Amino acid sequence: MIRPQNLKPGDKVTIVSTARKVTSAEVQTAVELLKNWGLKPILGETIDAEENQFAGSDALRTKDFQQSLDDPEIKAIWCGRGGYGTVRIIDELDFSGFKKIPKWIIGFSDVTVLHSHIHSLGIETLHAQMPFAIEKKSEETRSSINKVLFGEKYDIEFSAKQFNLNRPGNAKGQLVGGNLSILYSLCGSASALNTKGKILFLEDLDEYLYHIDRMLQNLKRNGMFENLAGLIVGGMTKMNDNEKPYGKTAEEIILEIISGYNFPVCFDFPAGH
Repeated sequence: MIRPQNLKPGDKVTIVSTARKVTSAEVQTAVELLKNWGLKPILGETIDAEENQFAGSDALRTKDFQQSLDDPEIKAIWCGRGGYGTVRIIDELDFSGFKKIPKWIIGFSDVTVLHSHIHSLGIETLHAQMPFAIEKKSEETRSSINKVLFGEKYDIEFSAKQFNLNRPGNAKGQLVGGNLSILYSLCGSASALNTKGKILFLEDLDEYLYHIDRMLQNLKRNGMFENLAGLIVGGMTKMNDNEKPYGKTAEEIILEIISGYNFPVCFDFPAGH
């Protein structure tokens, strides 16, 4: 995999939105954070733009992201907010220049579309918190973004709350994945993940338990658990159930579906919504 160049003081970073609308006031904390890191934040045209729930029209969001991709002075693109909308523009984006001079693409949730698509190009991206809610997150969260962007050593150590669900083992491979709902929606497309020999990370928010099962069954049928090196499960947060209970937690659903495979599994990874 090709890793984008490390940032250095004075580099320009754009904040854009490929999905839901977000205001300049809502990303102000991120702007100040970038300045404190010695970087030069630039707000894209999509910040403060609005078309219903989106950060402007599909055409505007495509143009704004494309300009950041193509501008050689921009060293990183930090997606302002998730929600929904990135899949509406992914096929209109031209990554030819980006492949020659990669830069960091940062975000999570709906930005999983970009992570998955760019992974197929052989380039690393950064699954991380977005400007919209960065002020609510811990210093550890902010520091982790800084360390990756500036090329510092970065490790994660944590204790799983549901240790009894873990399937111990050692795994080594490229880390891929992101939001389960997005990965599910990309199956069968040019942006779908090839997970062979890799470590898959999954997280999701505000889904019905039966739909968690449906999405995981689809990933299984698409071969995404075949020859997997390992599975990391982050936050499966605020799950919903019907009046007649589904009968299993999201974690139990995952264990049932992957029961026929022998790769190690880690739950309660500290990443998610």
